[in-house]
Formats: sequence, C-alpha cells, structure tokens
Amino acid sequence: MLVTINVAVLLAVIIILRLRRTTHARSRNDEKLTVVIVLVFGVLIAPTAFGQGILDVVVQVVQGVSQSGR
Repeated sequence: MLVTINVAVLLAVIIILRLRRTTHARSRNDEKLTVVIVLVFGVLIAPTAFGQGILDVVVQVVQGVSQSGR
C-alpha cells in the first residue's frame, strides 16, 4: 500500500493547528516560524488552479476597493 501526502495539504494542516493556539502562548520565534510556513504554503499553492482562482478573487476585491475610494 502506497500512501502519498501532498506537501501543500500537509502545510495547510500545520498552519491550522498552529493558528488555533492562543496568541499569548506564542513567542516571537514561534510567530516567525508560522509566517515562514505560510509563505512556503503560498509559494506551493500559487501555480495551481486553486491558487490562481484565489489570486483572481483577491485582484477583483482590491480593484473594487480602490475604485470605491475614488
């Protein structure tokens, strides 16, 4: 039996588990590690169709907000 693990899915689970901890229980190093993990997750998910869909939604929201301010 061969079990494969998608690295992006594994990082998503790690991010969820790390963010569930209370804020006062985190040290600065712990927060920096969480930021690095999130950045790596973003790099892994960016070239996928799901990542492109998220990018399109964010671009539309930013354009809408910038146009509403005019």
